[in-house]
Amino acid sequence: MCNYCGCREFPLIGRLTIEHEAIANAAGRLRAAITSGTGHPVALLDELLALLIPHTDTEERGLFVELRAEGSLTEAVDQLCDEHDDIHGVLGTVDRAAPDWAAVLAALDRLHRHIDNEEHGLFPAAVIALPIPVWDRLTPQRPTAAA
Repeated sequence: MCNYCGCREFPLIGRLTIEHEAIANAAGRLRAAITSGTGHPVALLDELLALLIPHTDTEERGLFVELRAEGSLTEAVDQLCDEHDDIHGVLGTVDRAAPDWAAVLAALDRLHRHIDNEEHGLFPAAVIALPIPVWDRLTPQRPTAAA
């Protein structure tokens, strides 16, 4: 994950990056279980999906909406959404009785590239493209302490 541009200082990007790390770690555990033939790959797939689905929803219903409205990164956002659909389409429809682990491994490769594109491409570009009032809107407000 990137540490050089400062985009993680924006709370939403920081949160999405932490989620990317958890997703990448879960994908690594799944890959290891599949390739070694040990462990419980179906359970690990479920763990990965439990992280991936809400993460994708946060991106598509928050940051990506704002980037589409701004306009300069629409093509990149559309491509990333297509990748979400592709990856979810494979991982979310695995036949539990007869899993196609080769298809899952290929989807995990695409997921790795997808995360890299967001971390090193979209997120830094988003920080530049979106004005501060948008980031204020995207940043969950912390409750204030009662005086």
